[in-house]
Amino acid sequence: MDIMQDTAAKSPEDIEFLNSEYLPRHSVPNVQRYFDTAAERSTAARARLAGELDIAYGDTAQQRLDIFPASRPGAPVFIFIHGGYWRALDKSFYSDIAEPFVAAGATVVLPNYDLCPDVSIPDIVAQMRKALKWFHSNAQKYNGDADKIYVCGHSAGGHLTGMMMATDWMAMDLPADLLKGAAPLSGLFDIEPHRHTELQADIRLSAEDAAANSPQTLPLTARCPVICAVGGGESASFHRQSKEFSEKCRAAGLPCDYLETGNDNHFEITERLHKPDDPLTLALLKLMGL
Repeated sequence: MDIMQDTAAKSPEDIEFLNSEYLPRHSVPNVQRYFDTAAERSTAARARLAGELDIAYGDTAQQRLDIFPASRPGAPVFIFIHGGYWRALDKSFYSDIAEPFVAAGATVVLPNYDLCPDVSIPDIVAQMRKALKWFHSNAQKYNGDADKIYVCGHSAGGHLTGMMMATDWMAMDLPADLLKGAAPLSGLFDIEPHRHTELQADIRLSAEDAAANSPQTLPLTARCPVICAVGGGESASFHRQSKEFSEKCRAAGLPCDYLETGNDNHFEITERLHKPDDPLTLALLKLMGL
């Protein structure tokens, strides 16, 4: 069956419901203002921070990293994976996140990746694995400790964070315990529903790829503490997915804190991370021992 055809198995009402639950642009007014203000903050942050931009970790134009090193060697590494439903956005919107984490003593890494429909979600997962492997090999150049890698991501970046938690790192000649901590924010852990939303025109996700790339149904290889957070004002489906993934982490023996951040909508939760005294920022710093 054609990947696009099986969306017809859902009624228009079902598709409308899934769009309303999983596509925050349908329910949050004037979404663009969040990106505009984040871009302004991030432009200013890049002017203040010492960093290296657009470092290649792969062989396509989007396989690039922005790195903001800690001032001292041996720092924990905070890798933040942007969202955008695998089809949009860019690391440059999130440079502002680096400031409080660098100030606290971390090296911050912001990876980009190729976007759908030019590539598939499995391709993006593979690129993130490649990015982590590249940084593990190069951490010392940027004052990072390769044995202190922490991964955080928002929305589709939360999904990718979950997939890093389900990766066999030893098969990539890396330590099994590569991740020392993980923090998916507003994550997508069962991606099957997205095949039945308007996203499918871009993500072109097969049932087989959805099953093979849903952290909720995969064995977790990570043996690290986890923070699983969701905006208090997000949809019931976002809350359910984060709660169920938290439960999965605990069932696997991982220390896991489940957090609901105020009345935040899907875009407001990441607005917290440029604020050094925000409870979510402080929780992430504590996760890294800072």
